[in-house]
Amino acid sequence: MAKPDTRTAGRKPTAKSPRSAAETEKIRAALAARRDELRAEYDHTLSEITELQRDRLTDSAGDDPADTGARTFEREQEISLANNILERITQVERALERLDEGGYGWCERCGNPIPVERLAAFPSATLCVTCKQLEERR
Repeated sequence: MAKPDTRTAGRKPTAKSPRSAAETEKIRAALAARRDELRAEYDHTLSEITELQRDRLTDSAGDDPADTGARTFEREQEISLANNILERITQVERALERLDEGGYGWCERCGNPIPVERLAAFPSATLCVTCKQLEERR
């Protein structure tokens, strides 16, 4: 019975199967379209926040502390939503960079391929399922 080769354990594989130019462009187009969607959503969210903020400033006379607290809570939720969208934009942009560098579809931690199903569900994934599960347990 052969022993496993411990010299290569934990190393990133050096031979990655190349994608065709058509596959790469299809992925790039999908990621760019998603980035553009998210940017439009972010711009829309910012304009809504600005409009709501303007309405709150003109309509706050006579508010009691509960009304002020509720408005503050709503504003914080809106800002959190905008920040979440911005984070997703950053993830997609990073995926585009990885595509250009040849690392798209490969786990950043272990170097194994990320399953196509995972990339279809979450195109900006940077970790395989196993590494993501380990990360979430920490």
